[in-house]
Amino acid sequence: MEEGPEVSEAYKIPDGLYYTEEHEWVKKLEDGTVLVGVSDYAQKQLHEIVYVELPETGSEVSQMDSIGAVESVKAVSDMFAPVSGTIVEVNEALLDSPELINEDPYGEGWIAKIEPTDLDADLTKLMDAEAYRAHVAAQAH
Repeated sequence: MEEGPEVSEAYKIPDGLYYTEEHEWVKKLEDGTVLVGVSDYAQKQLHEIVYVELPETGSEVSQMDSIGAVESVKAVSDMFAPVSGTIVEVNEALLDSPELINEDPYGEGWIAKIEPTDLDADLTKLMDAEAYRAHVAAQAH
């Protein structure tokens, strides 16, 4: 069974990001902050997203704390902080257009920007794209 190509074709899993087992992603930015969001796999499992509960700007979060929720026509799913730190910005466009998560989960559909407290330590607990592809392949079967 060829799982790699099948998963790669079914779900976008970009290299250069870090992923959680709960299907959040982390992108390091040049200013030392990180963007976080939900993966393509997660948004496809949820189907049409109709509402997003965003975290509060300025709130302190620990890795894997709940930072909000994504509600779809099918289910409500908690979102978890992939890294510890302070929420410095949230994607307010999602309040009026939650479908951006479906349309562009790694771009316009980002959830929050976090100023991490110990990024290197947190990243060791996350998966790179290759490991995440294997994780998704295992869940998809």
